[in-house]
Amino acid sequence: MSAIRARNPRTIMLDRAKRFLADESGATAIEYALIASLVALTIIASLNAISGKLKNTFNEVASNLK
Repeated sequence: MSAIRARNPRTIMLDRAKRFLADESGATAIEYALIASLVALTIIASLNAISGKLKNTFNEVASNLK
């Protein structure tokens, strides 16, 4: 007789469901993605806030170099 026993399909599905619910690696990846997107939004907002001042500064420097 074979060493492999036939398992009940319901038992197999329950085992897979338990493993799926216990797995937290997907939640961690989503958390890191949310943090990265917040950092990116903060950088974009900061650059937009200072872009006008930088543009004026570079224009002033360019006009003084002429």
